[in-house]
Amino acid sequence: MKDQYFREISYFRISLTPVCNFRCIYCMPYNQSFDKVNLIPMEQIEQIIKVSAQNGIKKIRFTGGEPLLREGLLPLCHKISNKIGIDEICLTTNGSFLKDMAKDLKKVNVKRINLSLDTLDSKKFSDITRGGKLKSTLEGLDEALKLGFKVKINTVLMGGINVDEISNLVELTKELPVELRFIELMRMGVTKNWQEDVFVKNDIVLDKIKGLKQIGNFGVASVYKIPGYCGEIGLISPISSCFCENCNRIRMTSDGKLKPCLHSKEEFDICNLSKEQVEEKFKEAVFAKPFQHKLLRGESETNRTMNLIGG
Repeated sequence: MKDQYFREISYFRISLTPVCNFRCIYCMPYNQSFDKVNLIPMEQIEQIIKVSAQNGIKKIRFTGGEPLLREGLLPLCHKISNKIGIDEICLTTNGSFLKDMAKDLKKVNVKRINLSLDTLDSKKFSDITRGGKLKSTLEGLDEALKLGFKVKINTVLMGGINVDEISNLVELTKELPVELRFIELMRMGVTKNWQEDVFVKNDIVLDKIKGLKQIGNFGVASVYKIPGYCGEIGLISPISSCFCENCNRIRMTSDGKLKPCLHSKEEFDICNLSKEQVEEKFKEAVFAKPFQHKLLRGESETNRTMNLIGG
């Protein structure tokens, strides 16, 4: 399935819930209420995934909020794995529930886990997540690696907050078979009015870490390695090195809206439709993908916070 710019769309990111046990400072407002969360039913998500697979989607990633909080995740993964043309089921998580749930995720054929980790300092971790425990996330990371998941660690770089930890975070790749991915902070949602010095370019990683050898560009990341280290370092640079021309993804929010682009205000309601209508709406959303996001000209167009779209 191709968009109007002839990009092949094969990657579908699905938010299962906006709810999270963390409230990361760049992701959602502290006082955001979840009293009336409107979630698209799991049965509809399964139908939409089946239709998407028939139209070229090969990779599914479940996001949130915290997707491990959504009841029915494990049965859904079991139903779509190895049966309808989906090659890979992935998950993005804060890791706090992984220690207890990793074995069950393995059983239902989840292959890859992206784990959010912005600091190795317990106090700073609590501040960034507004109450999260670093210990639980690190235990989740250990369990995922022990069980053989392919793991990427996502670190959002923020000037004056965690830039001083770049070297310590990179040291994780010395012994662990992970890809540590530094992500440029984007001006969207709660960060739209943040001071300019918080937004730093990924060049700072190249300046601070000597001996990095680039091994290629994979998806949205430029990937590097330190010779002799077990893992790798990825740089995801939506601001300083736009990768839109190779975008292969489409998103669905937890309330059933297809988003052609993370930063687009355009959405397509896909709830309560027949199979034929789902297919038509999916093709319409894919064709509506913009050539490039608007971050290069300022801030995101979307009015949603990151947790309301799917991180």
